[in-house]
Amino acid sequence: MHALKASTAAELGRQIGTHAGFVRGSPRDAHGVLAFKGIPYAAPPVGPLRWRAPQPPAPWDGVRDALVFGAGCLSALENDHRPGPRDEDCLYLNVWTAAKHADEKRPVMVWIHGGGFQFGSSSNPATDGGALAAKGVVVVSFNYRLGIFGFFAHPYLDTEAPSGNYGLQDQLMALRWVRANIAGFGGDPDNVTLFGESAGAMAVGILMASPRAHGLFHKAIGQSGAFWDGRHGPLQTFDEARARGRAFARQQGNASIADLRTMPAIRLNAAAPWSFKSSPVVAAFSPSIDHHVVPDVPARRFLRGEQMQIPLLAGWNATEEFPFAAQSLPDQSAKAFLAAAEAMFGRERLVDFLKVYPAGSDAEAKASAAALTGDIVVGEQCWQWLRLHRRSGHVSVYGYLFSYTSPYTPIASHVTEIPFVFGTLTPQQVIGSTTPPVEQDRALARTMMSYWVNFASRGNPNGPGLPPWPGYDETDVVQNFDTTIEARPNPHAARFRFLDSFRRDGVLPLRWREVR
Repeated sequence: MHALKASTAAELGRQIGTHAGFVRGSPRDAHGVLAFKGIPYAAPPVGPLRWRAPQPPAPWDGVRDALVFGAGCLSALENDHRPGPRDEDCLYLNVWTAAKHADEKRPVMVWIHGGGFQFGSSSNPATDGGALAAKGVVVVSFNYRLGIFGFFAHPYLDTEAPSGNYGLQDQLMALRWVRANIAGFGGDPDNVTLFGESAGAMAVGILMASPRAHGLFHKAIGQSGAFWDGRHGPLQTFDEARARGRAFARQQGNASIADLRTMPAIRLNAAAPWSFKSSPVVAAFSPSIDHHVVPDVPARRFLRGEQMQIPLLAGWNATEEFPFAAQSLPDQSAKAFLAAAEAMFGRERLVDFLKVYPAGSDAEAKASAAALTGDIVVGEQCWQWLRLHRRSGHVSVYGYLFSYTSPYTPIASHVTEIPFVFGTLTPQQVIGSTTPPVEQDRALARTMMSYWVNFASRGNPNGPGLPPWPGYDETDVVQNFDTTIEARPNPHAARFRFLDSFRRDGVLPLRWREVR
């Protein structure tokens, strides 16, 4: 605790104390923002700590430089071009603050990166926290264990402690670090907003439904993700996760856990199953119901009103399906699409299906197949999140649809809103666009940043000079981010209601997994 004595009302400088020791960040930038990168929030999860709950970092003497990002966690994505080195030793976080004094109690925004719980890191240039911090919040981002390192479950490991979901436990550890240390950076530990995109948003929803997260954050923002469920069903069950772990051990020559803990990390990572062509729910090590962090299907806990009762802002993009084309129903012809739709939804529902996903021609079928993919992978569960939280809670809820396009962002695809939220306006590589942004793009970024910061500050995105954003309710009106920003009825409501009609106790049909 001695290190925290440096956190006083005196002017905040590059050297700040944490519970583990002092860290030295980069000098203030042109906007007055200090950046601290690569701070360990847990001990390296290597050797005997592989597949164990994160442990506190070892204290250090002197001052530790926090000038560069820590290594990202090992990624299941082959030829991952995201910046920086990768290592099993990867539990590091970053802080951006423009506070002048440690006692300012600025709102805190903690970012969880996406990547299907298989890839990604906190060093992505698109999620640099400097521009948001300049608007008055303290921004934190962090790495968490991925794929087999983060979500391997096995009965033997259960004899040590509840197994699986180590990546989610890392997220909880990072939030505990924030609660214990962020005041020294000028942040308010009692005003923390957890936000994320894709798997990051799904982690936010999962943690909102986890009793172990209560009190660690106070508002939630979900961008293009909610529960980690869809066509392939919800999270793996307790038994499914352990069956997958046992099968992997058999494939490695009936390896024991001791053997697997000594296997080189690169070899272990290469042996883990995963492909972009199928959902990680059924094809990779990913979150599961462990009766510890995740007591039940998250959507079911929201249905019963058992989630954290905190303000929520969530939404989806108009063309979510763009990166997920490989998961679509067959779309080479209207006939093939209709055959797959009948197998999935049943002949008795085909008339209803065609009202919302028409297939009068090959071209129309292809468009409907794309829309269905975006709805099932992302959109419908985001809509469920808004509806269920609004229905079972007594807190503010705000919904949005990001449909903005421009030469800089020619498709409102999955992930394209991130550079606007962070104000970084980095190249939109996912959709193959390298066109630089212009003032219209910068104006949208300023507006979205203001909404996000306002929500993090007080649970309401509205503020002076911003187009009014009504709270979400039974009218299903969402804020539409387009060349004009305005509240409109959800244009995808009929499609979402159709998919919702198949949910039972919050869960979509597990037989959908088998439809090809």
